[in-house]
Amino acid sequence: MSRVVQVDASVLHSISAQSLINSLGLAGVALILFAETGILLGFFLPGDSLLFVAGYATVAKNTLHLHLSFPGLLVLAPIAAIAGAQVGFEIGRRTGPALFSRPNSRLFRREYVERTQAVFEEFGLPRAVVIARFVPVVRTFLNPMAGAIGMPARRFALWNAVGGIAWTIGLVLLGHGLGHVGVFRKHIELLVLAVVVLSVLPLIYEVTRRRRAARS
Repeated sequence: MSRVVQVDASVLHSISAQSLINSLGLAGVALILFAETGILLGFFLPGDSLLFVAGYATVAKNTLHLHLSFPGLLVLAPIAAIAGAQVGFEIGRRTGPALFSRPNSRLFRREYVERTQAVFEEFGLPRAVVIARFVPVVRTFLNPMAGAIGMPARRFALWNAVGGIAWTIGLVLLGHGLGHVGVFRKHIELLVLAVVVLSVLPLIYEVTRRRRAARS
């Protein structure tokens, strides 16, 4: 049992935001964002925490001893996220609904598809494309699903760009800005955890707002 725990801990550490940035740098950040939003198997990659830590890594003399170019990150992050989502959309458009009819496996779960469908049904196509950016797992599956159900390509491209820019630039600026505040620099690990938790708040807010509107 202890060996299994040690192996799991090693795997988790290898895909942590800090470890990925330290090993792969700016190009690696772009590739991971592309994979998480464009390839179904990329759902486990740490998009939110990666962007936040990457933003923090642009601060000189940060406590994690990482360094990324701030202008480079602001340019590459949204491009990679938008391009990845477009690839996911094309995969879904060309493959069709059969892509999501597979049985459960070690990496694929029907609940991922059902969660994504619920976002579509709750918010409609354009808003769902934007909101999904801030929800782990859903942001991976929503793009190919949008293509599979026949969302117009131009419409998807527009809202994909809006969501991709808001998500990447927002989290990078958050990490960069808080990295200049002394009290936050000392507790960066807790901030990363907070970012992961806060990533689902836009979805919770929209669901609550719509339910209240429906009751009134």
